[in-house]
Amino acid sequence: MRDRIEPPAPSAAAARDADICALLAAGDLTMAFDLLMRRYERHLHHLCLALLRRPELASEATQDALVRIWRALPGYNAALGAPSTWMYAITRNRCLSLLAKPGLQVESLSDEDVAFQAEQLSSPSETDNTADSQQVLQQLIGKLPDAQQQCLRLFYFEERQVAEVALMLGQPENTVKTHLHRARANLKQQLQQHGLADPALWLGH
Repeated sequence: MRDRIEPPAPSAAAARDADICALLAAGDLTMAFDLLMRRYERHLHHLCLALLRRPELASEATQDALVRIWRALPGYNAALGAPSTWMYAITRNRCLSLLAKPGLQVESLSDEDVAFQAEQLSSPSETDNTADSQQVLQQLIGKLPDAQQQCLRLFYFEERQVAEVALMLGQPENTVKTHLHRARANLKQQLQQHGLADPALWLGH
């Protein structure tokens, strides 16, 4: 007698979204969308911020993605993944479309600007440079490759778990871990080059 093959266990996202799937199966699109909004709107906005790095553009992209999600909800297919996975994909694609538009500029400082800010930060004449420190940190993060920035911002500044960052960005967890490792190494190198304090104080070990 052959051993019985057990079906694969549902993903954490699928288990978390089981109530939403039940509403969709029952045809209650309004209630399902309301629950999706309450559970994931803030997450979608954080994803847009991580990808676009401009608050006003992130807000616009979030609202646009939600409209697209509402319109596409009647055709949702569980084979596409859990509702949250599906929503993140729509939102991510919307952000990528915006980034591909000609003329769109994401704020970034030149090497000279960053060097100047770092020099001001390390100047002994500064009496209170906490705000400046955070500004310089953000500027140095802005010089990292996009993939590293996205993972770092979601993991450290939005305090997402690796699994959630992977879900939001549509990447394997090991890829996210690699981006985080390289982002930390690159950022520490930049901080050390500018003569700033121990990088462990900024992002931990």
